[in-house]
Amino acid sequence: MIELRPFESIGSANHGWLDAHHHFSFAGYHDPSRVNWGALRVWNDDRIAPKSGFPTHPHQDMEIITYVRTGAITHRDSMGNEGRTEAGDVQVMSAGRGVAHSEFNLEDEECTLFQIWIIPDQRGGEPGWGARKFPKGDRAGQFVPLASGAANDDVSGDDGALPIRTDARVLGATVKAGESVTYTPAQADRHLYLVPATGNIRVGDIEAKARDGLAITKEDSITITALEDSELVLVDAA
Repeated sequence: MIELRPFESIGSANHGWLDAHHHFSFAGYHDPSRVNWGALRVWNDDRIAPKSGFPTHPHQDMEIITYVRTGAITHRDSMGNEGRTEAGDVQVMSAGRGVAHSEFNLEDEECTLFQIWIIPDQRGGEPGWGARKFPKGDRAGQFVPLASGAANDDVSGDDGALPIRTDARVLGATVKAGESVTYTPAQADRHLYLVPATGNIRVGDIEAKARDGLAITKEDSITITALEDSELVLVDAA
């Protein structure tokens, strides 16, 4: 089953400094048919104006993955962590039993990012944060794990991914126009959610453009063909 969710059909809220689009119910946007997709709870497509951002606010019991599309975001949290994550790179915050953080675009250009929330396997625990560079060249023509519940596991192939505390993977790929990439989940009943950050793609007989969502389940594998040069982000969740 593959369901196309066009960018124009998802929730949105423009706060001036923040132009946010919500693939799932979030804040003032509620769609009972789009509350979650398996353990995937939030996929926000955010545009953050220069010299602005999210002031300090709390979270708990959520795995929060930030994929920066353009520009850079600067993170600070109550654990004493501070870091700047640039386009194509990823940061992960495991909220655990509670953490407060801020995310600011301190640059002179707009920052665009995907913020992805996945429900953890267990509540509580020590909060944590980490970030890593993921060169796009390493993802050419293949899905590379960016964050994973099986991070640093040579058997799963997720060695080097940022760890998250949930049975899920966040993966990235770049595909040139006319080429294809295939992804095979461990079981067909997994919940896959695919968004092209850039480019137009085709999966089966369904075409999707940049920032559209594809909700996928009960598929033994999916093959994505790039109709133009494309950058892909995929979540595979229980």
